[in-house]
Amino acid sequence: MSDSDNDNPIPEERFTPEPGGDDVAGGDATGGQPDEMPESPLTINGQYTKDLSFEAPGAPEIFNLLQQEMPNIQVDIDVQAEGKGENVFEVVLSVRAEAKAKEEIAYIAEISYAGLFTVNVPAEHMGPVLLIECPMILFPFLRRIIADATGDGGFAPLMLTPIDFASLYQQRMAQAQELAQTEAANDGNDGGALN
Repeated sequence: MSDSDNDNPIPEERFTPEPGGDDVAGGDATGGQPDEMPESPLTINGQYTKDLSFEAPGAPEIFNLLQQEMPNIQVDIDVQAEGKGENVFEVVLSVRAEAKAKEEIAYIAEISYAGLFTVNVPAEHMGPVLLIECPMILFPFLRRIIADATGDGGFAPLMLTPIDFASLYQQRMAQAQELAQTEAANDGNDGGALN
């Protein structure tokens, strides 16, 4: 058979060459330097649950109340990023969910899910990468954990709807700009009063 000459049925072009391999050097006389490889703009170094809390202060009585009416669930979301080294950042996605039925607290679930990322982008792109791209990577894992926690607590699993992190980032930037303008106006007024 003509196929017997080919030991590997999967074409080599389907594999990414490993860094430092012969493909990187290109087999030329210069011996290609490993530092010529473009750096990945975003690398996930690790992901972890930083904090997890679940409480059902009204149990077991709350379960009777929940058979009569649907709970009102308030969800608050926050994203924070902190430098941990050269181009290394910890991004923490935090969610607090509070469910109530007739003003009785059914449960409170809080989770902070974090990722450690290496980011190699220009400074002007750092904010969007840290506060939009990184939370988008973390969100599905946080979503599963909070669904499991609420389900294991005896309630209907809380399935968070997808979050528009770009919109949240724009809101945060607008608030920061308003705050800066307010502070500048107050500083200008204070300066005039002193003269």
